[in-house]
Amino acid sequence: MRTLHWYLTRQVVATLLLTLAVFTFVLLLGNLLKEALLLLMNKQATLGTFARAVTLLVPYALVFSLPMGLLTATLLVFGRFSADQELTAARANGISLLSLVTPVILLSVALSAVSAWVNTSLAPRSRVAYKELFIQTLMERPQGLLSEGNFVEFNKSFVIYVGKASGEDFENVLITERKDGRFVQKINAARLRVTVDKAAKRLLLTVFDAQVTPMSGDLAQASYYAEEHQLPAIELDQGGGATYQPKLSEMSFAELQEKLAELEEKGADPTPALVQLHRQVAFSFACVGFTLVGIPLGIRAHRRETSVGVAVAVVLVLAYYSFIILGQALETRAEYAPWLIVWLPNFLFQGVGAWLLWRANRGI
Repeated sequence: MRTLHWYLTRQVVATLLLTLAVFTFVLLLGNLLKEALLLLMNKQATLGTFARAVTLLVPYALVFSLPMGLLTATLLVFGRFSADQELTAARANGISLLSLVTPVILLSVALSAVSAWVNTSLAPRSRVAYKELFIQTLMERPQGLLSEGNFVEFNKSFVIYVGKASGEDFENVLITERKDGRFVQKINAARLRVTVDKAAKRLLLTVFDAQVTPMSGDLAQASYYAEEHQLPAIELDQGGGATYQPKLSEMSFAELQEKLAELEEKGADPTPALVQLHRQVAFSFACVGFTLVGIPLGIRAHRRETSVGVAVAVVLVLAYYSFIILGQALETRAEYAPWLIVWLPNFLFQGVGAWLLWRANRGI
């Protein structure tokens, strides 16, 4: 029995390391790494700064990649275990499925503890440190964000196209400004200058020889010429202080508790902070739920193909995260108890997983 336990645990851990690396890499190549790559490509950051930025982003990616990796690992390992008739051989020797998978379930509990530490402390602190690093790099040379022939979005308010870079200024510039999701104005300028207000941590955009066209939605109004035109400042630090002011989604568990007490003391709605606090804790149990579901589904799939396991994992992950997204979307609607909605996928996955595991153990 000990040999089988060691064999299954080793297979799950080895597969987990591979899937964890793949999912973390994919997440880093998405939106999380977009800013850091732009800094490096525009020679605004050194290779050391880029490496530090990536290191700070890894814990944030682990919040999602660890449960996903464990789910995929259990589906692949137990799919192969069933397809190779190893489970049948174990049952023929009087070994039940529950006794076989006990170490794997205990492993998922241990990984949930690791996930809790990452979710409630490491990832939020790393995310804030990354934001502070990004702001510091921008303040040293904000012009590096723009490059010739590319459209660059600033703070979801401006989209800037630069035809030619000339020292600290830019030539042949096209700028569109949005406010509350609507177009406000379009600017064709001969020259753009980007400076930084270090005291207030703001980017200042000034255009010269500009044709300014006010807009109402997608409709252009009468344009006018401006020899010099100052655009609204782009806030780098939302709090205007010496350090980055984290959003609720970027706060640690202890910070959320303090924020919750502060909101309640002021008589403000504490629901958004309460949702984020419950999300961090609830999300930490995803490893257990994914393992309980992954084991019987892997056995039932009875397939060795990696593509099948990955496809099933993606569907289950989407189903799980849909509840999290729903809870966060309703964070301003206290009447719907959104802090309880984020717990629903845990109850669902663990309940269904335990039932499927019981049926698989009885050979149903």
